[in-house]
Amino acid sequence: MNDFNDMRPDFRAKGTPDGGEGGGDCRRKPPWLKVRLPGTQACNRVRDTLARYGLHSICQEARCPNIAECFQEGTATFLILGDICTRNCRYCNVNHGNPAPVDPEEPQNLVAAVASLALKYVVITSVTRDDLPDGGAAVFAACIAALKEALPEVQIEVLIPDFQGREESLAKVTAARPDVINHNIEVVPSLFPALRPQGNYDLSLGILARIGGGERPVTKSGLMIGLGEERGEIHRVLEDLAAARCRSVTIGQYLQPTRRHWPVHKYYHPDEFAALREIALAMGFAHVEAGPLVRSSYHAAATAGLAGKDQSSAKKTTDSRPLQGRREPEEGNCHV
Repeated sequence: MNDFNDMRPDFRAKGTPDGGEGGGDCRRKPPWLKVRLPGTQACNRVRDTLARYGLHSICQEARCPNIAECFQEGTATFLILGDICTRNCRYCNVNHGNPAPVDPEEPQNLVAAVASLALKYVVITSVTRDDLPDGGAAVFAACIAALKEALPEVQIEVLIPDFQGREESLAKVTAARPDVINHNIEVVPSLFPALRPQGNYDLSLGILARIGGGERPVTKSGLMIGLGEERGEIHRVLEDLAAARCRSVTIGQYLQPTRRHWPVHKYYHPDEFAALREIALAMGFAHVEAGPLVRSSYHAAATAGLAGKDQSSAKKTTDSRPLQGRREPEEGNCHV
């Protein structure tokens, strides 16, 4: 196993936040984040389809660096319940404010878009809607049901918010039987007050624990690093996720979306992601995606294959490789 405490130069930030308003210089990127994006034909097709049906994609809203790769592989992450979030996390590029009313046609529009794009695997996420009594859980369930009825061969992953801990909201989603339920932990607990003041680390762990344990749905979570966490904190988060019976985890590099957002403290080297991968696998995770450009929906379709397998028999899959020979991506982070 690689020693996570003995790695390459850490490209530390030129400036770090002082507890006041975040921001500052977007840092010079290390060479492993210089990537050339694939052709735009697939991106344009998805963008035009989303516009035609009045839908949004977190891939575009969060400026994900893997957008073209996922689209070309037949996977897309749809953003339901509008594009305005009721929360304002310091790392997130999704707009925040007062959302519009829920679109009752959204589930059928989603089905039409998925059929038009001939997608094999669909990820559904949402902005956080604390203004709704159930946090939007009924819309998640309606979208899952509509897809299962119209396109039963399509596999479905949902990336859900915390629903403010409402058990009845979580029950609506689990009753709809998606293949995978993802709830991102996002950052280490010590950074929640500064970066996710409306979130709750223990609440998020509790959500994963209530879902986990069975063959379906597969439980999944994601963590961003490079925001100022200590290395031991990353290890402890992985231990907590494993204890919550989370079966799949993604670990990716935080990229500052704009100068107004929380600055990057460190760019982790690909070798450090490889070490984290080994640590996570040793803890019993059945599927691990760890790498500089990994986001919560990256290679998402591989997670669905864990259904019907227990943790001891599931194939342990990983990806910590940097993407080579590509141009520098826009900064962005895919998450709720």
